[in-house]
Amino acid sequence: MHRCITTLTEKASVQRVCDLLEASRSGYYAAQTRGRRLRRPCALGQRVKEAFEQSEWTYGSRRVQAALRSDGVEVGRYRVRRLMREQGLRPVWKRAFVVTTQRDEAAPVVANHLDRQFQPSCPNAAWVTDITYIRTRTGWTYLAAVLDLFHRKVVGWSMARRMDAELACSALRMALQSRQPEPGLLVHSDQGCQYTSDAWRRLLVQHGARASMSRRGNCWDNAVAERFFLNLKMERVWRRDYANHGEATRDITDYIVGFYNERRRHSTLGYLSPNAYERKWTAETPIEVSEIT
Repeated sequence: MHRCITTLTEKASVQRVCDLLEASRSGYYAAQTRGRRLRRPCALGQRVKEAFEQSEWTYGSRRVQAALRSDGVEVGRYRVRRLMREQGLRPVWKRAFVVTTQRDEAAPVVANHLDRQFQPSCPNAAWVTDITYIRTRTGWTYLAAVLDLFHRKVVGWSMARRMDAELACSALRMALQSRQPEPGLLVHSDQGCQYTSDAWRRLLVQHGARASMSRRGNCWDNAVAERFFLNLKMERVWRRDYANHGEATRDITDYIVGFYNERRRHSTLGYLSPNAYERKWTAETPIEVSEIT
C-alpha cells in the first residue's frame, strides 16, 4: 500500500491521494512513520525469557513473575504471560499414569494418621514417600523418594532396577542419616508391599518413627509425593531419552539436587525453593539455649 501511495504522490498532491483513499493527511504521514520505525527490543521480554530458560523451560507465568520479583523486577503476571506468549515460551508437559506399588493382601496395614495434614509446623515432623517408574532404552528403572512436608524438600531417594522393599528402605535410610530426626517422626506411604514389609517396619521402629498409610486406592492421601513425581516427569523425564539405568540415575539426581531442592520455586512455599525456604526458617527460628550453665 505504501508503495502505491508513493507512486501516486509523484503524479498528484498528497491531499489528492488522501481524498481518493478517504484518509486524512495526518493518517497518511503517521502510516509512513510507522513503516520506517524500527521495532525496539523489549528489555523486559528478554528478562522474562532468561527467567524461563533458567527454569529449564518449565515455569509458567506465575513462577516466572516470582523469579523476576526476587531479582528486583516488579511486573504483573498478565504482562509476563503476554510477553511469554509473544515469544512462544511454553512449558512442555505430558501426562501419563502407570500403577507401580502393589498391595500385599495378607500384610497388615496401619491407619492414615497423616490424614492429609500436609503443612506441619516444623521440619522432620512428617515425611511422605512413594515409588515411581522411569523408562530407559534397556528397560524400566524405579525411583523411591522421601519428602519432608514442611519445606517439600526431597530428603532421601534411591534408584534401582527392581521395585522391592530394599528400594524403599534405601531411600528412607538416606533421609534418616542426613536429617537425624527426633523420635516421633510420622512417615506416610501407600499400602504397597514395600511399605508393609518386615524390613520397612523394622527400620521405622529402629529410628522411633511412626507409620501412616493412605486409604486403599486413594491417591489424594499422598498427594504431595504424587505431585513431586508428576513435576519430575513433566520437567525432566519426559523430555529425555535415557539410554540405561546409570544415565537415568545421574540425570534424576541432578534434577533433585541441582534444580528441585535448590532452585525450583514452589507455590506452597511462597514461590521459594525448598532449600531457600529451609534457610529462611532456620534464620528466623530462635536458638534454644539451656538454662544450665
